[in-house]
Amino acid sequence: MTDTDLHRLAHSLLGKSADALEPEEANVLIDIRDQLPTSQDVADAADERATVGERLADRVAAIGGSWGFIIGFALVLFGWMILNTDILGHFHLAFDPYPYIFLNLMLSMLAAVQAPIIMMSQNRQAAKDRLGASLDYEVNLRAELEIMRIHEKLDDLIMARLDELAAGQEALFAHLGVTRRDR
Repeated sequence: MTDTDLHRLAHSLLGKSADALEPEEANVLIDIRDQLPTSQDVADAADERATVGERLADRVAAIGGSWGFIIGFALVLFGWMILNTDILGHFHLAFDPYPYIFLNLMLSMLAAVQAPIIMMSQNRQAAKDRLGASLDYEVNLRAELEIMRIHEKLDDLIMARLDELAAGQEALFAHLGVTRRDR
């Protein structure tokens, strides 16, 4: 099919010129024109568009926001404290004795790096949600337009059938010799 078909579909289904279509509307009409499905998996569509940094941010956020990370990190913290207070402190070899200044520095650095990465992941999730809403709109628009096309076809079939019935009735009246004035 050609661009002429796209212009015809835009005018007949949406009452717009093809140049005035929103991107989602154009995508739907192209799918109708080419007889392609409109629905897409949001996760697949978002993953296709994701950069390496965005995928890395998602991984870091997934790990940093898990119970496994929280429990493991708590064990490391307690291990650090026990090592520096009881074990190495007993031999006067503690490299970070209480109040654990080096540990506080490391935690601050971790938080300073982890927070923006988690924010990047949240921004990507928001973009994924916007993409999902756009794809949902396309599917809903496609369904609505297809329903309109079906109604139009049904209306045409009904009108053709009514015309056949009227013609048959006229033929029957003509055969019986009944005029319009007699009816």
